[in-house]
Amino acid sequence: MAAAAQDGPGGSVRVDSWIWCVRLTKTRSLAAAACRAGHVRVNGERVKPAQAVRPGDEVRLHHAGRERIVVVSKVLNKRVGAAVAADCFVDNSPPPPPREDVLALGLRDRGAGRPTKRDRRELERLRLHGSARPGAGG
Repeated sequence: MAAAAQDGPGGSVRVDSWIWCVRLTKTRSLAAAACRAGHVRVNGERVKPAQAVRPGDEVRLHHAGRERIVVVSKVLNKRVGAAVAADCFVDNSPPPPPREDVLALGLRDRGAGRPTKRDRRELERLRLHGSARPGAGG
């Protein structure tokens, strides 16, 4: 597994590839799409998928409704197991929201039938106000 890490102090790799290699996203195409959409920042600046990352860089990724803040400690050029991937970055992310808060947002009584248009609008409003997305709301 040590062959996956690039040796030398000047080692660098594409940010989309690194995000995928350390298992922050499920696929590399999702990582590249997040970069193109502006959801990835390296050292505070929005980056394109081909931007190089080096050890010591801070990578911020907004993915799946959660902000991940990691500091690169090792550069990888191929995907590795979860245990090895955890050693390749320092996770400074805020803790995820409690699970019961997430589940309670969209619960309906069993047998209540299909939600009405009004119910759907209320659920959508709760989801937008319940998440920490900037600029969301209406």
